[in-house]
Amino acid sequence: MNKEERIEISVSSNDKQVFKKAQELSGDKTFSGFITRVLKKYSEQIIEENEKILLSKKDREIFFDAVFADLEPNEKLKQAAKAYKKQFEAQ
Repeated sequence: MNKEERIEISVSSNDKQVFKKAQELSGDKTFSGFITRVLKKYSEQIIEENEKILLSKKDREIFFDAVFADLEPNEKLKQAAKAYKKQFEAQ
């Protein structure tokens, strides 16, 4: 059973009017439900964007490590290069 938790915030009168109007226009039945839905949606977007940035950074690191690493090509890669050269020379 999930116990619901309470969050209290203070907002200006103008902000509250904007939020209430948006709630009415959205069709949400309760103000609390509206705030929760919007905050959750926006929070998920922030998390998703952040994770994309982190994954992108990790991918970039993996790529540059692979490209600039001082590694000897494995046997399959050497064979593929020879086969390619042989095919190219035959043309």
